[in-house]
This record gives sequence, structure tokens and C-alpha cells, in this order.
Amino acid sequence: MHNFLFGIYPYIALGVGIMGTIARYERDPFTWKSSSSQLLRRKQLVIGSVLFHVGVLVIFLGHFVGLLTPIWVFDALGISHGAKQLLAVVAGGIAGVMALAGGGMLFHRRWTDPRIRQTSSFADIAILGLLLAQLVLGLGTIFASLGHLDGHEMVKFMAWAQGVFTFDGAAAEYIADVAFIFKLHLFLGLTIILVFPFTRLVHMISVPVRYLWRPGYQVVRSRRQAPMEGRGGSVASKAGGAAKRAVTTAAKPAE
Repeated sequence: MHNFLFGIYPYIALGVGIMGTIARYERDPFTWKSSSSQLLRRKQLVIGSVLFHVGVLVIFLGHFVGLLTPIWVFDALGISHGAKQLLAVVAGGIAGVMALAGGGMLFHRRWTDPRIRQTSSFADIAILGLLLAQLVLGLGTIFASLGHLDGHEMVKFMAWAQGVFTFDGAAAEYIADVAFIFKLHLFLGLTIILVFPFTRLVHMISVPVRYLWRPGYQVVRSRRQAPMEGRGGSVASKAGGAAKRAVTTAAKPAE
């Protein structure tokens, strides 16, 4: 079971996550949104959203850099395994508390307000619950990490993560003897990647870069009561003018 969960399941989760995201963007682009309900309990939404998103962003970047950067890079920079482990504990702990507090506010808002509940799907509430559970597990791993401040336990996770991306068949063996809470944290993280394409989380990879080069727009106001003929009036106005000219022409007697 261990080999399946950490040697095969990662490829299933990554495959479904990547292909499902592409398929949703191509087939259902109008569902690619966060479905915000910002008109309701706006203050709670703003505070919770800022705490949650900042905390999650720090955690994501920390995991991405910490797990996928080759070990020799840290060695070349003179960063010891112990220093890296301590940084992960401190920075990850602060960011985790921020994200958990913000996520708790968002969950409370979505769960307790009847109007917001009406606009929330099962997936909206379930994915937020999964994220909160993952944050709790992540904070729980800090206590286990305090017993391994030499950093060698962290090296195991780096070897596993990099082994998955380099198709190392022995990747699962690198974390065979780590604490159960770490394994549960990894499994839930992979599950979140698996369900990612089917939730509102897809909006996190949508960056509105097109706004940087889109053509500009200029709003021009006029005191005229009606648009000038032939100078950009509305379709209805133009159609009405054409109809009037047609009636006038038809009404003239034949010469």
C-alpha cells in the first residue's frame, strides 16, 4: 500500500490534475471563476481572504522551492540542512497560522450565512474543508519536525519529491520510515491536486496578464440629446433613420 500511495498515486493525482485542468479550460471556460459572493459579509471576506491567500502563497512557494530545489544547490550556497529545516518550521508555522485563521473565517462565513450557503456548491465547501484539514496537518508536522532539527528528515522528502518528477522507481522508499502525520499530509496534498480541476481552485492559476497589452478604451461624453446620423449612432437609431427615409421615398408621387 505504501508503494502505491507514494509511488503510483502521485502520478495519478498529477495526471488528473494537469489533464483535467486543461480539459475544463477548453470545454467549460465560463466555469473558470471563483464565484465570489463579496457583497455579503464583505469585511469578514476581505480579512479572511487576505490572511488565507497570503499564507497559502508563502506555504506553496516554500514547498515548491524547498522540495524541488536539488540538494546540491543548498550545499553550494552554504545552507545547511539544519538551517533549512529551521527556516521551514518558522516561516511555515507563521504562514500556516495565517492561512488557517483566514481559512477558518472564510469557512465560517460560507457555512453559517444562509444566503451564501444558497450560492455555494458541495464542492465549494468540501474543498475549503480539505484545505483547512491540510493546514492543520501541516502545522501538526511542525511538532514532529522539532525532533529532527538536523534537517536529515527534510532531505528524505526532497529526495521523494524530486524522485517523483524524475520517474525514480524507488521514490516511495525514501519516506518509508517517516512519521505517519507526514504521510497523511502528503496523501491529502496529492488528493487536493487530484480534485483541483473540479473545484473553484482553478482560478488560482489564472493571471490576468492580457490586461497588460489589451487596447485602451476612451469614454466620450456628449451633450447631444440624440446621436448624429452617420456618426456612430446606435443600431436602433440607424435602423429607425433608414426606415424613415424609406417611407419618405415611397410617399413621393412618381414624376
